[in-house]
Amino acid sequence: MTIRGRVWKYGDNVNTDVMFPGKYTYTVTDPAEIARHALEDLDPQFAASARPGDIVVGGRNWGCGSSREQAAACLKYLGIGAVIATSFARIYFRNAINLGLPAITCPDAVAALQQGEMAEIDLVRHVIRCAKGEFAFPPLSPTVLAIVEAGGLIPMLCRKLGTPIPEGYNKWSEGGG
Repeated sequence: MTIRGRVWKYGDNVNTDVMFPGKYTYTVTDPAEIARHALEDLDPQFAASARPGDIVVGGRNWGCGSSREQAAACLKYLGIGAVIATSFARIYFRNAINLGLPAITCPDAVAALQQGEMAEIDLVRHVIRCAKGEFAFPPLSPTVLAIVEAGGLIPMLCRKLGTPIPEGYNKWSEGGG
């Protein structure tokens, strides 16, 4: 599985409150509208300018703060291909994986990647390619890779159990479309 997209680079300690503002947490439930508020308080132009497959790059402790799932969901719904960071807050990492959004820890790639450049992530070979070279990251476990490839934990479990994906879930998990 390969992800290709433009890099959106941010710094250290980016918290969930600026990824998805708390004022929308209990009032906005439509995936398309959730996507429109992605990183609103960090980069007001991001949601309108990002394209499917783009890659968000963060520094240390990406996703610190509250446990709100919308902080990862807004990126997934927008079509972001992956998040690469020096390190992740544990709850953000788990929320991203559960939604099928790859969360990759690779400090060397974070240092090398530049805002706006094109990059490629090969999840199977566990490498990130950019203008400054190729950077290996720890391989995703077979279970995590299966979750990502299925589009999230619920679709993966439904496949495994041989049950249909709940009605409306595909629309929810794929950004409302």
